[in-house]
Amino acid sequence: MILPRVRDPRLVTVRRGGTLSDAHHHLLALWAVDCAEHVLPLFETVRPEDPRPRDAVAAARAWVAGDLRMMEARAAGGHAMGAARELTGAARHAAYSAGQAACVAHVAEHDLGAAAYAIRAVRASVSEGESGAAGRAECRWQRDRLPDAVRDLVLEDQARRNEICWSVFEV
Repeated sequence: MILPRVRDPRLVTVRRGGTLSDAHHHLLALWAVDCAEHVLPLFETVRPEDPRPRDAVAAARAWVAGDLRMMEARAAGGHAMGAARELTGAARHAAYSAGQAACVAHVAEHDLGAAAYAIRAVRASVSEGESGAAGRAECRWQRDRLPDAVRDLVLEDQARRNEICWSVFEV
């Protein structure tokens, strides 16, 4: 479970009673997509015939562009997570990352799910002795791509939810 029991109103959209603007919601979604897309090859090398995670990434981008409804993006995320369920290791985590990225359209806090699963995918793709360094490098790669407008918000959220996100945001 990557969602907290108590929601941070800064990560809840204005129309749902929080303070997150549509513009910042879209920035979180695009960052989550970048995180997921970065590890998508770890899924596609195992299941090149399964388009569901790539479709979820495309759905998230289409939602941000206004070309897809939230429910459709969320459904694509669910399908990507369905692709993950029968797998293990890096491929599984990469598919979950794509699914979480598409679900940001529904709940902005899924952005950390996409990032956390991407880090887990990278860690699972290398030997146990290399996994810590690989995970830290992936976390730094992700942080380097954070848009300035949401950077502090995401970093604070990573610190707040690190424990429920498998402690992957420790750099």
